[in-house]
Amino acid sequence: MKEWMEIQGHTAVVTYDPEIGLYRGEFLGLRGGAEFYAPSREALSLEGERSLEIFLKMCARDGAEPRRSFSGRIELDVSPDLHERLACLAEASGEPLAEWLRALLKRTVQRQSDDVSHPIARCTW
Repeated sequence: MKEWMEIQGHTAVVTYDPEIGLYRGEFLGLRGGAEFYAPSREALSLEGERSLEIFLKMCARDGAEPRRSFSGRIELDVSPDLHERLACLAEASGEPLAEWLRALLKRTVQRQSDDVSHPIARCTW
């Protein structure tokens, strides 16, 4: 089961690895591998703070932006049947498919953001 935690304004996904008996955290939206391990969730939070601090210091030292950048373009392959159904829904709404999909994605993200327990609610942009 995946869980989430926020550390210094950054969201991390948390999993438990029974093979090694440790919790593993990984920050979302960062440019590098800022992952961290600990035997408990409490210790994981401390390790996450350390890992994030080291990662941010390295970025500052190297003059690198810590967050990933996004182009705004998404490539998506769907089945011809789904493509047809989406196009029909967009046409019925009177919008071009790309605009209809953009609006659908925005509504979906907003619904997730309204659920404070969902990790996207804690993502910054």
